[in-house]
Amino acid sequence: MSKENIIRQIKAGQTSLGIELGSTRIKAVLIVDDYQTIASGSFNWENELKNKIWTYSTELVWKGIQASYAEMSQEVEKEYGIQLEKIGSIGISAMMHGYMPFDSQGNLLVPFRTWRNNITEEAANYLTDLFNFNIPQRWSVAHLYQAILNQEDHVKDIDFITTLAGYVHWQLSGQKVLGIGDDSGMFPIDSKTKTYDTKRLQQFGEIKSVRQYHWTLEDILPKPLMAGTQAGTLNPIGAQLLDPTGTLKAGAVMAPPEGDAGTGMVGTNSVRKRTGNISAGTSAFSMVVLDQALNKVHRDIDMVTTPDGADVAMVHTNNCSSDINAWVSLFREFAEAIGHPLSPNELYKVLFNSTKESDPSCGGLINIGYLSGENITNMPEGRPLFVRTPNSDFNLGNFIKTHLYSAFAPLKIGMDILSKEENIHTDNMVAQGGLFKTPIIGQQVLADALDTPITVMSTAGEGGPWGMAVLATFVREGQGQKLEDYLDQKVFANPESSTIAPDPKGVEGFNTFIEAYKKSLPIESTAIRSVSVLNQ
Repeated sequence: MSKENIIRQIKAGQTSLGIELGSTRIKAVLIVDDYQTIASGSFNWENELKNKIWTYSTELVWKGIQASYAEMSQEVEKEYGIQLEKIGSIGISAMMHGYMPFDSQGNLLVPFRTWRNNITEEAANYLTDLFNFNIPQRWSVAHLYQAILNQEDHVKDIDFITTLAGYVHWQLSGQKVLGIGDDSGMFPIDSKTKTYDTKRLQQFGEIKSVRQYHWTLEDILPKPLMAGTQAGTLNPIGAQLLDPTGTLKAGAVMAPPEGDAGTGMVGTNSVRKRTGNISAGTSAFSMVVLDQALNKVHRDIDMVTTPDGADVAMVHTNNCSSDINAWVSLFREFAEAIGHPLSPNELYKVLFNSTKESDPSCGGLINIGYLSGENITNMPEGRPLFVRTPNSDFNLGNFIKTHLYSAFAPLKIGMDILSKEENIHTDNMVAQGGLFKTPIIGQQVLADALDTPITVMSTAGEGGPWGMAVLATFVREGQGQKLEDYLDQKVFANPESSTIAPDPKGVEGFNTFIEAYKKSLPIESTAIRSVSVLNQ
């Protein structure tokens, strides 16, 4: 699109803004009607472990949103010479799950409890048995019921619970709603009725310890909305929250707020049955849109939905790239110390490319990159652990490759349940995330790990916020289309992508690694117990 046409659309308010609050970065992406990104801004942040609970403060939420929006709007002014006063539609996305309870005055009753917390085992196990439906520890209903079991005083004052995306959307628009994909990580959704499962709502309400409260679960949950539904408009208070300078005007159409899993599906065109995608970041998750029901309940498989309510089998791992990032940071310090500083992209490229001459099975090196607990392998806490024997082939390529293998190891364990036990397969699997910015390397590792071709699209670097901006555009321009048709016919009509097939030697090497990885997990358990004792 020409610069003149872009300027015309900016002036006319024909743009769409997607903001995603990820685990380590808040990013704002502005697109025009050909889905081209014309400006972006970001803010780096980290969760904090306070009183043994992973959290982010609401003050930091708004600081990050405002900073990323300001950087994006400044880029618009620098590149196109005009101030950003009007936006056609806005969508908010964030990490799924977690727990944000509010009282009737809108006060947050306890600090935000994120998906990263493994503190609801008792509640999750009980609800899974009660519902005959897998309720993972990170789901909102598990956090709520665990708070009840713990007899936390705040529970009696709850008027509304939501996710991080739902909270931000509520503050911008006044609407207590949630996209159905994000909602499906709070409480089970009936994919036929496109709302909460009424039988399971009733079962929850009949629990003796729940009956003492004045609220019902249905009353305090946000209203589920399908993709393409208008979810209010940006009100004057919301406009001021986004842009404290007062330049941005109210009135933008708001899309239903979604989770990062939903925006990942949209950003990789993976909402049609038998399609799948993988997002790799601080955590990793794979999403497979089902064309058949699973045979049984699996504790390592979440049942969620696409942004338009179709059933999805989700494998979610709490750990992926964080340990790699920590080691890369160490190499960055070394490069600076010897007077040869490298940019992050250059550093990742050099390190990842060192794996080209590595051993397919990593030379006998093992890494368990758990910064937090890992549900797939039943680890309650994280202890990053690198192990080698005196006979291991310890060189740079093998060292980096074992960290790449480790990043995808829990995902591999979960995906094997779908492929080997449930015989679920996809027509294509698309990956996105920072690990794929260096061409080929991470993509090949993932293809070998899952023994399936992996496609990476040119939009992979934009990720969730771009997918949320597309969902925001869909509200204005969908015109009754199905989301899958809209993506196929308009957004991805001529996709730029590359597909890599698994390498037989790489598949064999990863299988050797994963067996050694599984056998090493008792060492991780011992490390958790030992360090816990030292910290007492």
